[in-house]
Amino acid sequence: MSRNPLDGFTVDRDRIGTIGRDLQRPECILAERDGTLWAADARGGVTRIAADGSQHFIAQRADARFATADQATAGALEAKFTQGTLPNGLAFARNGDILISNFGTDLLEVMTRDGEVRTLYDTIDGQPIGKVNFVLRDSRDRIWLTVSTRVNPWTEAAARRVRDGYIAVVDQNGLRVVAEGFAFTNEIRFDATEGWLYIVETTGPHITRMRVVEDPAGVRLTDREIFGPTHLGGCPDGIAFDAFGNLWCTLIMVDRLVAITPEGELRVLLDDGDPEISRAYMAKFDAGTITVDDMMQAQGTIAPWMASVTFGGPDLQTVYLGSLRGTTIPFFRAPVAGLPMIHWNEPR
Repeated sequence: MSRNPLDGFTVDRDRIGTIGRDLQRPECILAERDGTLWAADARGGVTRIAADGSQHFIAQRADARFATADQATAGALEAKFTQGTLPNGLAFARNGDILISNFGTDLLEVMTRDGEVRTLYDTIDGQPIGKVNFVLRDSRDRIWLTVSTRVNPWTEAAARRVRDGYIAVVDQNGLRVVAEGFAFTNEIRFDATEGWLYIVETTGPHITRMRVVEDPAGVRLTDREIFGPTHLGGCPDGIAFDAFGNLWCTLIMVDRLVAITPEGELRVLLDDGDPEISRAYMAKFDAGTITVDDMMQAQGTIAPWMASVTFGGPDLQTVYLGSLRGTTIPFFRAPVAGLPMIHWNEPR
């Protein structure tokens, strides 16, 4: 294999820029070919940011709860992240609408670019769907959905490392579970051929992958295995492939950006966490004694609670970082292009 473009690369802090302002929980970011960004917004929709930096919040009905919630205590801050609407994962529908996994209301929604929102799914097999985290559309127009847990509040499941997360797919058979038993299922991504699905197990804390099997009766996932280290040194949240095959990954709470090479080696690209706080946090995490207070104390400064990584720009070499506690979107140039995401049927 040729030389990995990440060899010797770390993010230069002095070359990190920002775009967007006064954002509310920009957890997931979609990038269009013309430079437009779409960021999840805790007010109940998305914020559209044009290439020139101008922005517009789009939602059916604005919810100001997230922005006005008291942060004086850990309990109040926990409520901010567990109550009300919290748009989380985003994906383009085939017609250009935005698919939204709402982590607050436990719904899979679709929103037009004018702000009209409707619920696609709120139950599965006759039961509440659970803590919907991420949504992804593949090249066959199937919708993939991750559910982190059915425990409410989700912070309890994260602290106790409950393994009740699952993956569902919407295909010709409707919405159905295709894999389960994950430790807080988070983002998922396909490799370049869509032959493997890579799965974030946030409290694993590791990345799992499963082979995608096309079957006349419906797509299946098999051959489950851990990809890369069994313990990433932090809790993974968002992932994205680059064109070389490196899997970029954010480690939330310790606020670290890493990459796993095709050979499974871990590379640290950016470490924005406080070393002492990060070490203490992970020690308690590994011991099973983590508390909500511990979660709330940990954060960096560039993208607080770093949660996602998106490749964009005309050459797909601009990296955007999503976060849960940031109000803007940091970005920098990468030495390699990202793997193109599945876009809607926009004019080329």
